[in-house]
Amino acid sequence: MKKLLAVIMALVPSLALAADPAAQAPAWSPLIMLGVFVVIFYLMVWRPQSKRNKEHKDLITNLSKGDEVVTTGGICGKITKVTDDFIVVEVSEKVEMKFQKSSIHATLPKGTLKAI
Repeated sequence: MKKLLAVIMALVPSLALAADPAAQAPAWSPLIMLGVFVVIFYLMVWRPQSKRNKEHKDLITNLSKGDEVVTTGGICGKITKVTDDFIVVEVSEKVEMKFQKSSIHATLPKGTLKAI
């Protein structure tokens, strides 16, 4: 295995020197590769993340009294009061907790808390 690796390492520089200069890639080919990477980054990272952010922002703006929600910490409850930045969630009878609106992870269908 070591001998094979040594032979390959010895041949690589000679293969690069033996290449015909006219057969080399154009000077603008790295720009094409950079463009391909930017497009892939946009399609796989940027666009899905901005879509999730928009959905979460819509969720937060549409919160209202009586909605059943789950926080990012996993606490389930029913909204009893909504202000500009905070909401009050009733997690059980006579137990209310105050959360920032941004900490709401999802809304639940009506009646889910009774089924839990």
